[in-house]
Amino acid sequence: MRDVDVVVVGAGQAGLSGAYHLRRAGLEPDRDFVVLDHAPRPGGAWQFRWPSLTYGKVHGMHALPGMELVGADGSRPSSEVIGAYFTEYEERFGLRVHRPVEVSAVREGEGGRLLVETSEGAYATRALINATGTWDRPFWPRYPGQETFRGRQLHTANYPGPEEFAGQRVIVVGGGASGTQHLLEIAEHAADTTWVTRSEPVFREGPFTEQWGRDAVALVEERVRRGLPPRSVVSVTGLPMNDAVRHGIASGVLDRLPMFDRITPTGVAWADGRTVDADVILWATGFRAAIDHLAPLRLRESGGGVALDGTRAVRDERVHLVGYGPSASTIGANRAGRAAVREIRALLGRVPSGA
Repeated sequence: MRDVDVVVVGAGQAGLSGAYHLRRAGLEPDRDFVVLDHAPRPGGAWQFRWPSLTYGKVHGMHALPGMELVGADGSRPSSEVIGAYFTEYEERFGLRVHRPVEVSAVREGEGGRLLVETSEGAYATRALINATGTWDRPFWPRYPGQETFRGRQLHTANYPGPEEFAGQRVIVVGGGASGTQHLLEIAEHAADTTWVTRSEPVFREGPFTEQWGRDAVALVEERVRRGLPPRSVVSVTGLPMNDAVRHGIASGVLDRLPMFDRITPTGVAWADGRTVDADVILWATGFRAAIDHLAPLRLRESGGGVALDGTRAVRDERVHLVGYGPSASTIGANRAGRAAVREIRALLGRVPSGA
């Protein structure tokens, strides 16, 4: 078992931001802190994005602290552009990310330390920056008859791109950014598409202003303070109205139906007797926080979420969640990494290393 001051779990935007600020604070990688990432290569969740999501289609990618992303080709897949950017970032700042490393559990250790159990051995640490995001926990809703569907069901997490749906009848479930993007590009190849959402989609005209962003983050922060599961920042901002969306509305592709009541062997059905046949159901239904490894610490509140004070878990001041709730955007992740390190430095100053 190795002793360190800080363990960072996850090397996406939030984790790299935290690692950068730890270095700025004078902590050395592999001596004072370690960064553990379960992915096979740099890029965080971006490396798993579908090829048709080019960098030019990415909404609001904010640069990591200390190094801008410049000269990127908007026609290249975002997985390639951001993967290369994260690779260069890790090398420039000497972050020495350990990968692929699975973190199975974080529990109470000895002497006031946390015990982090991983596939490369255990770490005893004085503080934890948890930056595991959501990509590893796709949310699959359950509906009556789902197991009887004879077609294919898949989720945004394993979306292959639009060409694979050529000539098929596709139902896209979900009213977020991913759902609309999937639908618009699938419609160019599929025999037929149907869009189903639980609530009426809200499209926003005009630019995404700073005040708009602050208001959205405030709504998510309020849920987190109350110990409720966080909604994503995107879920409370609405969908941006752009030329592609306008065309989709005019062509009838973005003609939304309310949520169906059950799934049949050949498609879906509503209580009023309406049915739609399909070869594929694509669940663009979002993700949940990937924090099951923190379960031994009992951080969750009765509402199901982890209550935070800033980035610090209310139930354990040694644990900081970044890229969670209000910091789930790329700019929010940067700020959360800096804020977490500021509080961790104060904690380390209060608690002697041998405590």
